[in-house]
Amino acid sequence: MDSTILVLVRDLLFASKISATAKSVGVGIFNVRDPAKLVEREGERLIVDLNQPGALEAAAEWRMRTHGMVVGFTSHVDVDTITRAKELGIDHVLARSAFVQQLPALLVSSPHRGIENE
Repeated sequence: MDSTILVLVRDLLFASKISATAKSVGVGIFNVRDPAKLVEREGERLIVDLNQPGALEAAAEWRMRTHGMVVGFTSHVDVDTITRAKELGIDHVLARSAFVQQLPALLVSSPHRGIENE
């Protein structure tokens, strides 16, 4: 499997944070802005903003197709998205704040936690 880490994040603040962190830890990423384009991509891991329209479903389809690991983030109070992500098989769902704190480790190794709540 391709060792690329895919990033499906449209929010410029989070996309910039992920890119800068990846560069600082020496990890290559590939940004995918449109969830529909995810079907064309292979990778080892996918980082996804679960609140981006269409992203949750696209991430679940990508996971089923590639068997790659999916790390998603959302608001800690968005219980519906957290529940749906678990039902669709997203590997790790983190609150936005926990995602930012764990980002360097998420880029260089497998995350060790599932749902994180503040």
